[in-house]
Amino acid sequence: MKLLVINAGSSSLKYQLFDMERGTVPAKGLCEKITTAGSITHKRPGKPNYTVEYPMPSHTEALALVLKLLTDKELGVIESADEITAVGHRFAHGGKFADSCLLGDEELAYLESIVPLNPLHGPPALKGVAACKALMPGKPQVGVFDTSFYSGLEEKAYIYPVPYEWYEKYGVRRYGFHGTSHRYVSAKAAEHLGLDYDKIKIVSCHIGSGSSITAVKNGKAVDTSLGFTPQEGVPMGTRSGSIDPSIIPFIMEQTGMTATEVNDALNKRSGLLGISGVSNDARDIWAAAREGNHRALLAMQVLTHYVKKIVGSYAAVMNGVDVIVITAGLGENDRVFRQMVFEDMEYLGVHFDKEINATCQHGEAVTLSTPDSPVKVVLLPTDEEYMIAGDTYRLVTQN
Repeated sequence: MKLLVINAGSSSLKYQLFDMERGTVPAKGLCEKITTAGSITHKRPGKPNYTVEYPMPSHTEALALVLKLLTDKELGVIESADEITAVGHRFAHGGKFADSCLLGDEELAYLESIVPLNPLHGPPALKGVAACKALMPGKPQVGVFDTSFYSGLEEKAYIYPVPYEWYEKYGVRRYGFHGTSHRYVSAKAAEHLGLDYDKIKIVSCHIGSGSSITAVKNGKAVDTSLGFTPQEGVPMGTRSGSIDPSIIPFIMEQTGMTATEVNDALNKRSGLLGISGVSNDARDIWAAAREGNHRALLAMQVLTHYVKKIVGSYAAVMNGVDVIVITAGLGENDRVFRQMVFEDMEYLGVHFDKEINATCQHGEAVTLSTPDSPVKVVLLPTDEEYMIAGDTYRLVTQN
């Protein structure tokens, strides 16, 4: 069985083709600059990447190009799109959905209705589904939701201390995001260490341009740093993370900015970029820090400080921790950042191996703690597309 996994952004479309019988990914790629110039990078294992500029006025044209490349005589890996059994789609926000599901008219209507809760990620995901339905009519479409991993949170973890009617009338609560990634790496970390996933306590750190930390106890999420939107928690590339809410009306009064303008500043001009004034990319920030830029170094110190605080608080919530796992762009690639986070956690039972951290290669699953460390630290590359393919396979084969 071959499954296509789609992750649609506002002007991008990532894709991976999975061969479930062989456990391989024959092709994957990325469409960018949809609605403007348009370009695609198409990748196949062991072969040169194919990159071309190509106009894509919409996600439908982008998907049409993807299908054309997948079936091309020279660049393709399948004879025709008929070989694709189903399509799995990543949704950041699933609202009431506690699990992945087949996307029929009723499910899609509901996802349309909650776009106000998820205005950034919801519309492009729906466009991705619409494109697949138009170009591959009759193929099952499956939605996999980042929020569903948190559907089992207790009320005390998802209710905000605001007027309760805001929750009742408007759905103001902690939803959590990056759940597909946390679900993958927490289970993989247990497997890597030979531990029973259903009997251990894990703090999972997904640290990239968007970041979140999740507490997983006995295989279930019990708390997470992202909340009503993907804005809460640790500082991110351009997002502020958690701040005193009174800052917002204060800045509006001082500057005359509107609520929309302040929200835009908190989402696009804050975080590492806001503090450093250099970039949202840690590589650029470290380069500036090495040249003596105080604000650049401060940005990384602030991020480290927040990560440490949340990791410690989740150990308190779970009455201990057995494993801390770190993943995503910054977590997987930045050795200096990882050392800053973990080198002073002896109080928690973390004995960090600086030498292994300094020499491990990208893409590896690596234990970064010493053999005698009571709490294990694991570096893992995340694979959300693998989880989407797995859920799609499960739903298609059981229906």
